[in-house]
Amino acid sequence: MPLASLLCLVIAVNDGDTLTVRCAAPDDRQPVRVRIAAIDAPEWQQAFGQQARQHLAQICFRQQATLRPVDQDSYGRTVADVRCGDTDAASAQVRAGLAWVYRPYARAHPHLPPLERQAQEQGLGLWSQKQPQAPWNYRHQHHR
Repeated sequence: MPLASLLCLVIAVNDGDTLTVRCAAPDDRQPVRVRIAAIDAPEWQQAFGQQARQHLAQICFRQQATLRPVDQDSYGRTVADVRCGDTDAASAQVRAGLAWVYRPYARAHPHLPPLERQAQEQGLGLWSQKQPQAPWNYRHQHHR
């Protein structure tokens, strides 16, 4: 997987942490599904799942995105740091209280945990719930 940045157009927002893009690479114009690195947004059926998708769409849909691929996940998606215009997508989702920092993969993103704590303290988004359920626990319960 290339470590260079890719310039892409966001053609769909699948959920609060996954985008479909078409990149400028002349040899491959196929759509690519991209998972935003170091965050995990609520599933569609969970509380704030739809809001997380809508917020990401406001930031990224039909916008130019710069991707810095870091991995590929078990679903075959490219995992990448994503900037839509001047906005870091992971930071925006966490700051709004619409995604958790996914700590097993967040070592290279030390700016995210303080944003999550701030969203928690302010009761933003999913942190307005008494006991928000992390998406990895939700998926485990629902055998996704």
